[in-house]
Amino acid sequence: MKWLRKKRVLLLLFIGFTAILFLSTNWMSWFYPIHYKTEIRKHSLTYDMDPFLVAAIIKVETNYKTGRESKKGALGLMQLMPDTAKWALQKAKLPDVSLDELKKEPSANIELGTWYLSSLSKQFDGNRTAVIAAYNAGPGNVQRWLSEGSWDGTEAAVKNIPIGETRHYVQRVIYYYEQYTEIYSEF
Repeated sequence: MKWLRKKRVLLLLFIGFTAILFLSTNWMSWFYPIHYKTEIRKHSLTYDMDPFLVAAIIKVETNYKTGRESKKGALGLMQLMPDTAKWALQKAKLPDVSLDELKKEPSANIELGTWYLSSLSKQFDGNRTAVIAAYNAGPGNVQRWLSEGSWDGTEAAVKNIPIGETRHYVQRVIYYYEQYTEIYSEF
């Protein structure tokens, strides 16, 4: 009989804890955390970008793990390609930042990645889906797809993106973007 009481107590504790967890407004943030909030917020404000988009890009690129370098040579949290990073460093007027810093320093990488997203946003007239695709496949590819009509740049037509890796990338970034905007009322 004692074992039955213990089971009931444990069950009630579990139910109580679960109820508290699910009634909490922030419980989903345990499953979808955003790291480097201060840096993301700061650089998003500076470059007029949606911080949730920056966070979603970082989540998909590296899952917030610093020091990453891809097989293709992409650097840091936001996985900037070296040639793109060199170009962006000149255009953004951040001459004191090295490629090595972009790999190791989260704030420098987030700043340059956010600047680059802002540049893409201007190039694609704020079309978030095209910006995400361009971040992955390059703006030249996205411009070509749009001008040829193989993709219209909308989220509804993501399935028409000619490169499977980019199609999947856009879907993943949008997924995390939607999770973050639903979970976090503000950044």
